[in-house]
Amino acid sequence: MTHQATAPGPAAVDKTAPAPAGRPKKRRPMGRHGSRWTPWLYLAPAIVVLAGLLVYPIYQLGLISFLEYTQVQVSGGEPTTFKGLDNYRELFSDDQFWQVLLATVVFAAACVVATLAVGCTMAVLLTRIRAIPRLALMLAALGAWATPAITGSTVWVFLFDPDYGPVNKILGLGDFSWTYGRYSAFALVLFEVVWCSFPFVMVTVYAGIKAIPSEVLEAASLDGASQWRIWRSIMAPMLRPILVVVTIQSIIWDFKVFTQIYVMTNGGGVAGQNLVLNVYAYQKAFASSQYSLGSAIGVVMLLILLAVTLVYLRLLRRQGEEL
Repeated sequence: MTHQATAPGPAAVDKTAPAPAGRPKKRRPMGRHGSRWTPWLYLAPAIVVLAGLLVYPIYQLGLISFLEYTQVQVSGGEPTTFKGLDNYRELFSDDQFWQVLLATVVFAAACVVATLAVGCTMAVLLTRIRAIPRLALMLAALGAWATPAITGSTVWVFLFDPDYGPVNKILGLGDFSWTYGRYSAFALVLFEVVWCSFPFVMVTVYAGIKAIPSEVLEAASLDGASQWRIWRSIMAPMLRPILVVVTIQSIIWDFKVFTQIYVMTNGGGVAGQNLVLNVYAYQKAFASSQYSLGSAIGVVMLLILLAVTLVYLRLLRRQGEEL
């Protein structure tokens, strides 16, 4: 039998040619089910802990706000009854509640503006001084930030004490009482809040400034721009995402100030003239044993802060899409 020779086809491979480099094996892609739920599996322990620490207390807070729940019900003298929205009607018909809400908003706004002004100024200052003074300033600021609120408030009360405090002696104010007047007491608390809050703004803004290309700032200086013009026209627009974050966080922190007001004004000032919502809720719930009204105030604060938080998350998402 003879074998008929066949010509090599176009697909024939020259065996004498060097073999091509081996291609890496393709990894088998993860299934949709795995890729979708894997991040949630990592977050599951934290979600369980946060649910236990937040969801159940918020549920109890909302439940009590719809009940008749005073010291009589707590001690078992009378049964707990459902009141519906009566607690909220009573709260919203109280003129003191609206006065305290207005005072809280104004005080929080003043704290936020002062904190941002001091923090941004100190951040710019950090870029203008040498390494050793910069390190000393940052350590001092972080020490103020790490000080517990009750400790810092007690120290500030002593510093401005009319009899023994050094501030009145240095300023020549004699026996002037900072905590007696409404506005002076709010100003004193504002000083303490800014003192313990500006380091966060300072460090965050300073990190953002260091990320700005130095060539841009040098070109502006060579063009004759002043430091204020450089900040307003160059730094502030480039730092806008960071400024938005620190502003929203400062609003949340300053809106729910409690310790500083309670300690420095002795529970809300003379005749409650320095009350804010947190202290007002505490007085209603524990001083007056009206736990349902205190819970209703807490729910109102929760809704306000939830709205601010949603704005914060929306801004973060928008900035992430832009970046």
